[in-house]
Amino acid sequence: MKAAVIVFPGSNREHDVADALERASGHRPYFVWHGEGSLPRADLIVLPGGFSYGDYLRTGAIAAHSPIMREVKTQADRGTPVIGICNGFQILCEAGLLPGMLLRNAALKFICRNVDLKVEASDSLFTRLYNAGDVLSVPVAHGDGNYFADTDALDRLEGEGRVAFRYCAPDGAVTAAGNANGSARNIAGIFNAKKTVLGMMPHPENATDPKLGSTSGRPLFDSIAEALG
Repeated sequence: MKAAVIVFPGSNREHDVADALERASGHRPYFVWHGEGSLPRADLIVLPGGFSYGDYLRTGAIAAHSPIMREVKTQADRGTPVIGICNGFQILCEAGLLPGMLLRNAALKFICRNVDLKVEASDSLFTRLYNAGDVLSVPVAHGDGNYFADTDALDRLEGEGRVAFRYCAPDGAVTAAGNANGSARNIAGIFNAKKTVLGMMPHPENATDPKLGSTSGRPLFDSIAEALG
């Protein structure tokens, strides 16, 4: 499996996600600068975390119009899997590859800690090695992770089984207290209609090694590697 990790000015998790992918697949991903107009052959495209363009104007708003994003959209339309993590999720929403948007955290404070996540869907190439209902411990590090969409869009996501992860309590209960940032319906990650594009705010790449304090994120990368060979 070969993956292409897109690097924007302000990305800061590109090496973390590359390490996680290499652990799972045995292959080091390509790094592709956002100003490029084409991608090397890739089985997976990754938009990593960070603060592209310093979050100027709105998180992900400028990066969504980087030259490489035209090719990312083309490849996504052709079925190439895409995952966007944290800032990558924001960029996917701004680029129209996923519905909704990410607003300021409800507490108006930057959050950097482990949170509990409930796996809502295991029928995707990203989550196939999880079971629905599994509870993960994964870090977050964001100031704008409050997922918002209108009621119709939220109902559509729910009805089509496109909610991938929710913030929860340690026992898996989906409660207001377990909602890290005020996201609508505790949503932490969503799919596109074909479940070939995943956006999520927490950082599974930083939960793939015991030295990092958790391995809850490792099955996500193992799922991808298994699905894409």
